[in-house]
Amino acid sequence: MAEQYGGKYSPGQKNGPSTGKPAPASREERRTFWMFLAAIPFALKAFWQEPVGLALNLAAFATLVLAAWLTREGVRAAKAYAARRSARRPAIPRKLMATALTGGGLFMGAFASGGALPSAILLGVLGSMLHVFAFGTDPFTDKGMEDIDPFQQDRAARVIAEGETHLKAMKAAADRIGDRNITARVDRFMITARTMFRTVEDDPRDLTAARKYLGVYLMGARDATIKFADIWNRSKDQRARADYEALLNDLETNFDARTKLLLSDDKTDLDIEIDVLRDRLNREGLKTEQ
Repeated sequence: MAEQYGGKYSPGQKNGPSTGKPAPASREERRTFWMFLAAIPFALKAFWQEPVGLALNLAAFATLVLAAWLTREGVRAAKAYAARRSARRPAIPRKLMATALTGGGLFMGAFASGGALPSAILLGVLGSMLHVFAFGTDPFTDKGMEDIDPFQQDRAARVIAEGETHLKAMKAAADRIGDRNITARVDRFMITARTMFRTVEDDPRDLTAARKYLGVYLMGARDATIKFADIWNRSKDQRARADYEALLNDLETNFDARTKLLLSDDKTDLDIEIDVLRDRLNREGLKTEQ
């Protein structure tokens, strides 16, 4: 079974965020802003050029913007990969593609400005090298998935994606209520639900035991939040508010208990494996510490 997800920004960790808001952007992600900014001069200069220069400068601008966007998405994918105990490598090597596009964009921009071909090529190569130095490369191998069935992993990913859809709809309905306390209460429940998500991601064998929570219960929580938002905006019914808050308390308690049970099952499986190994060693005449 699963081991507890313990990344720095994991839900419920002391050093993690205290609300359902996403963790702040990393330094690498903030650095991609300068890539977007660096593309702007090519767009401004394009309209003072002849048709060929116009086309090349606009192409350089579009290429560099695409490179910046791919870099940002690649940084986010690498961050998610690093945060998980088990993860597949990103399906699309975004950073690698962005490296090539950065070099190509700088080459076109330099050539459009009248630079010699060797100089334009050199600038493109240097730009690609600096991109790798600044942002690194994509993860190229899976990690922690030696004993995980890819079919189970895909099933878990689909169920978790559906659960995230329910949570986003729930959050949107809570924001529509316009009450800070309700919003904070929903954020806290989302943290609890996402802790279960991470537990199932780490070991998809937990999906069977958690599927009702990730599907039926989250769908019910979403529908209840939407209905409460309609009632509250229409009548400010305090009884409905009390019932809704009680529902959130029950959901959070049950989700937390189920997650702890999944984690305790992992310890039980480990204890059984240790006992079996210890008995085998004793039969072979080797002493073990109890």
